[in-house]
Amino acid sequence: MCGDHLQCFSLLPRYQHQNRHRVRVFCGRLRDALHPKPIRALKFSNPRKPLYAHLSSIDSTATSMRVTWVSGDEEPQQVQYGDGKSQTSEVTTFSQDDMCGELALTPAKDFGWHDPGFIHSAVMTGLEPSTTSSYRYGGNELGWSEEIQFKSPPAGGSDELRFLAFGDMGKAPRDASAEHYIQPGSLSVIKAIEDEVASGKVDSIFHIGDISYATGFLVEWDFFLHLISPAASRVSYMTAIGNHERDYANSGSVYGTPDSGGECGVPYETYFPMPSPAKDKPWYSIEQGSVHFTVISTEHDWSKNSEQYNWIKKDMASVDRSTTPWLIFTGHRPMYSSFDGNLLLPSVDDKFVEAVEPLLLANQVDLGLFGHVHNYERTCAIYRKECKGMPKRDASGIDKYDNTNYTAPVQAVIGMAGFTLDKFTTNGNSWSLSRILEYGYLRAHATKTELKLEFVNAKSREVQDSFRFIRQ
Repeated sequence: MCGDHLQCFSLLPRYQHQNRHRVRVFCGRLRDALHPKPIRALKFSNPRKPLYAHLSSIDSTATSMRVTWVSGDEEPQQVQYGDGKSQTSEVTTFSQDDMCGELALTPAKDFGWHDPGFIHSAVMTGLEPSTTSSYRYGGNELGWSEEIQFKSPPAGGSDELRFLAFGDMGKAPRDASAEHYIQPGSLSVIKAIEDEVASGKVDSIFHIGDISYATGFLVEWDFFLHLISPAASRVSYMTAIGNHERDYANSGSVYGTPDSGGECGVPYETYFPMPSPAKDKPWYSIEQGSVHFTVISTEHDWSKNSEQYNWIKKDMASVDRSTTPWLIFTGHRPMYSSFDGNLLLPSVDDKFVEAVEPLLLANQVDLGLFGHVHNYERTCAIYRKECKGMPKRDASGIDKYDNTNYTAPVQAVIGMAGFTLDKFTTNGNSWSLSRILEYGYLRAHATKTELKLEFVNAKSREVQDSFRFIRQ
């Protein structure tokens, strides 16, 4: 017996789309592992079973939603929903040749490769906004998922929206299993989010970059999809790309660090199809309720007059503030942070700020939401490192920004959803109004006249920061 040192690996259900596996049992540390003869090959009864559904929005009407899932079968499957409606899936996958990197030991092209099986995607049409319904996915031969209750988001221009937002969540094993890259806060955050979704008071979720932290170890995408599915299968789960999905040398990313492990955005865009203009152009906008979301990629060229820069400029200038009075700008890397990083990898890229921040001011962005730095921080209404407006504390102790007379955007770093937390290294920033070093997420409630946000501690479920915007 191995006693307390027994390493239990509970990953097999996540490998189900592959048919046979051999398992070795070992005791103690990996370097001291015993190597007895492997037990006989294990075979799953249904390796083609459809798994891990998640939802996303395809436009601002909220009359259609995309369901994406994985399976070991390449033949199209079905999603059945509502009162007898059905749609057939489109099927795609990616191969080892689709991964990038010239280095021989790039994880995604070498020792980190894992066959993803097949990714199925189908669009449920004819939905009613802000309505609860149900669906299941699969087929008669392969088997069906359980019946899943889901909620469509409110249509753009309607009054009310409730959403959750965070970045940098990743995943962690639920037992003593080992993974190459573990984000210790992810389990408490996703459990809190599951409970929020189950309450019926969440319309959508926004995950702003650094999604799974697979970083070239492709099986860890399966781990992540397994983790989020209880929540992401029930409400729209919208994403932005981060450095750990896209960056690699000579791949077209702004930053040449090997952070994606050779994935270069391929698994991310396959698993999470967003309403973006084209492949490897992962920026988009969407309206839900009274909010217009502009979602960018900080990992693709944002320099002045680049394709993305011109899209950002055009998108935000087109917002009709009479129907969607709140404009939220989201991207992975922040413009402000009290965590400095280091000389080689600073937390803030001044060139990014120089190029893009003027667009936020010119288009009267209310709130910028960013990840990348693993803590929570909120600013004053800020531009060029100067406070242009300060909130007033109301009778209930909540900071109130009155945007009736607009001054500048408020910015918040919300990268505290899973990765090991970054301690604040700078204490003297006058623009920094709230700083929290705890795992959690942002909870938001928007109406036509008010946008209220709360930082929720995932473990205690306590609200540790509250602020709101009003516009008369």
